[in-house]
Amino acid sequence: MRLIDEKNEQLGVLTTDRARQIAVERELDLVEVAPQANPPVCRLMDYGRFRFDARKREQESRRKQAGSRLKQMNFRPKIGDHDYQTKLKRVREFLVDGDKVKVTIWFRGREMVHQDIGRKILTRMANDLADVAHVERSPLLEGKNMSQIMGPLAKPAEGKKSDEEHADQTQPAAASAQTKTASA
Repeated sequence: MRLIDEKNEQLGVLTTDRARQIAVERELDLVEVAPQANPPVCRLMDYGRFRFDARKREQESRRKQAGSRLKQMNFRPKIGDHDYQTKLKRVREFLVDGDKVKVTIWFRGREMVHQDIGRKILTRMANDLADVAHVERSPLLEGKNMSQIMGPLAKPAEGKKSDEEHADQTQPAAASAQTKTASA
């Protein structure tokens, strides 16, 4: 087998017994890394440390992945206007940060008869947040709760201009061209 040491230096082609002997002398593990190669390739390493480092790299890559999280905001049908505005502001912050939000209306007791009030609150929420969010799931009654899921609007790419910005910049050029032709 071909043996590579802990410093990534090749020790050459050795017998299995000699490779094991070197691993014991250096207090390392003998790990086969390429069994299909001719001759097979083995490496001297601290296997426990290798597994620990691999786990850490995996955790770090998971942490860097920007997944969309689902936040939740709960309302009651009898919510006051100030409380509504406060919760609306918090939901807006979640959406601007790129998170999805599940807005839930909790019904208790006889409030179940007035589901239309809950639907109005959710519709009002969707209208108030139309500039930063879209409704991914329309209001749905689940037991004693009515909820809708709102997702953030896609942000335009930084290098590209929106259609409105592009239109604003082309209009002055057209106006100046008309002025030049009129004066000529």
